[in-house]
Amino acid sequence: MMAEAGLAALWLAAALAALQVALAALVVARGRGDVAAGVRPVAVGQGLLTAIAMAALIGVFLASDMSVRLVVENSHSMKPWLYKFAGAWGNHEGSMLLWVTILGVAGAAVALLERRLDERTLIATLGAQGLIALGFYAFLLFASNPFARVDPAPLDGLGLNPLLQDPGLAFHPPTLYVGYVGISVAFSFAVGALVTREVGPAFAKAMRPWVLGAWIFLTTGITAGSYWAYYELGWGGWWFWDPVENASLMPWLAATALLHSVSVLATRDGLRAWTVMLAVVAFSMSMVGTFLVRSGILTSVHAFAVDPRRGAFILALLVLYVGGALALFGARIGTVKAGNVFALLSREGSLVLNNLLLSVILGIVLIGTLYPLVAASFGVQLSVGPPFFNKAAGPIALALVVAMAVGPLLRWRHDDGSRLLQRMTWPIAATCFAAAGVIVFNGFDVGLLPLLGIALAAGLAVASVEPLVRRNWRRTPLTIWGMAVAHLGIAVSMAGMACDSAFTTERLVAASVGQPVAVGPYQVVLDGIRPTIGDNWSALEARLTVTRGGDVRVLRPQSRFFTDPVTSTNESAILTTLDGQLYTVLGQQNDDGRWQLRLWWKPFVTFIWLGGGLIALGGVLSLYGRWRRDRRVAMQEAWA
Repeated sequence: MMAEAGLAALWLAAALAALQVALAALVVARGRGDVAAGVRPVAVGQGLLTAIAMAALIGVFLASDMSVRLVVENSHSMKPWLYKFAGAWGNHEGSMLLWVTILGVAGAAVALLERRLDERTLIATLGAQGLIALGFYAFLLFASNPFARVDPAPLDGLGLNPLLQDPGLAFHPPTLYVGYVGISVAFSFAVGALVTREVGPAFAKAMRPWVLGAWIFLTTGITAGSYWAYYELGWGGWWFWDPVENASLMPWLAATALLHSVSVLATRDGLRAWTVMLAVVAFSMSMVGTFLVRSGILTSVHAFAVDPRRGAFILALLVLYVGGALALFGARIGTVKAGNVFALLSREGSLVLNNLLLSVILGIVLIGTLYPLVAASFGVQLSVGPPFFNKAAGPIALALVVAMAVGPLLRWRHDDGSRLLQRMTWPIAATCFAAAGVIVFNGFDVGLLPLLGIALAAGLAVASVEPLVRRNWRRTPLTIWGMAVAHLGIAVSMAGMACDSAFTTERLVAASVGQPVAVGPYQVVLDGIRPTIGDNWSALEARLTVTRGGDVRVLRPQSRFFTDPVTSTNESAILTTLDGQLYTVLGQQNDDGRWQLRLWWKPFVTFIWLGGGLIALGGVLSLYGRWRRDRRVAMQEAWA
């Protein structure tokens, strides 16, 4: 009965979404203020019903209900409970239900919490949110029913993809989906403001927390997913420009540009058209990512290879939502006032440059991702890999870092070039010093892009803390701290990426027991191989003794074998130190009895994920700072 209850809740939520759209249309188009009071409760009810449906799906997975097709195809009664729980969304139908659940709950949160926006604009926003949800409800109910039964029920399920049997499954998809849905809410705000012609600071202040929250979750999800792939796949890389990796990067790039733009509109009443357009673009990229992952046109470890007809359904939704929004933008943009003007040399000007560079990188990633698919439709098989993306996007990213360093040191409206040059003295000095240090100790063999990456990362790190210099730190707003920490995080991540590219050492060897192998500063000795058994797998486990100076450690990489489904995986063993990571992978045994070992020494590679954490932390500080300031203002107004 749990499956039927979940399906019934899903149908009722879809009915409420349709009612929400209809009521909003009556209020906005017909001026029916008498029905406006019903929109908020309907949105809240829809959110509750989607949460019930998701809870029901998790329940049938935890109970190993083999009469539900999705459980049969993606679980097994002997799986650990964590993988039963997270396995509820480790598949196409479950992940789409999670998406819709977060969408419904977000709409309910807007209905409950938003009080600053004009009521008519808010009703239009909730109507747009309901329309987005309605399309995905139709997709779930008619093309991807997560509660479909199978008769007769088998004795047990086929199991979960072993590559997904990791705690990262419980964390990575939900954080990304919260980010995607936050972008959809920002999109709904933009549509609502266009419909009512209320594109201004009030609309931006209401939308900004959602953009910032979405950006935080996207940053966290991408960072966590990068590290998950890094240690789980045993390939030693943190980013491969996989099409599905790009599908998460593109919304993040658009959301980053949108975050800067909406902040200018909220505080300085500028960049009105930019803000609305970027909200549409960011949502478009999240829809493109959804299409790529679920259309069946991609072959990727991340992708859900499903019936292409489902991809056609999502493509139709993409055309409907994005095409409709662009048509509305074209029809109403003439009514959007220009906002306040500013000089080219100003903080607003630097943010426009920032948005342009982010848009160029977004375009490069989009073209590189879609071009092979377009070529394949004409019978031409080709691939676009890391060399293209690194060479095309790398120089633009370096220019973006320069703009990021300069921007916060500029004044609003207008600034003076000589004053800017004075404030840039220390960042420029740090850049030159870092470049000189790399050349002195390593020569020019590191490559031009890694050299520039390390040098500019040092300059950005200094520039990011420059706004905090000569301030009273206790009275400095948290939004300033958040900006400084986020920009510092970019510098730290960039330094890690550049160091990984420039200084990584790799050894692929066939080692005998007792044979020492040198990699970087380490000596690695294979002590032996032994069998071991886990919860739902068996493995061959190597014992590696690694020595550096007088420090001796033991690593145990594994080659695992799963029976449900039948799969082999490599489980890396990683030694993390302050200056990098030793990454080890066990391969197959050769005919002569030796074992294949793949070893990497990666100096400062952990900076990549440390920087990602700092970026997200900066967003959290900014979000909390704005919430605390808004709460203080509201209390002052209440007492006035």
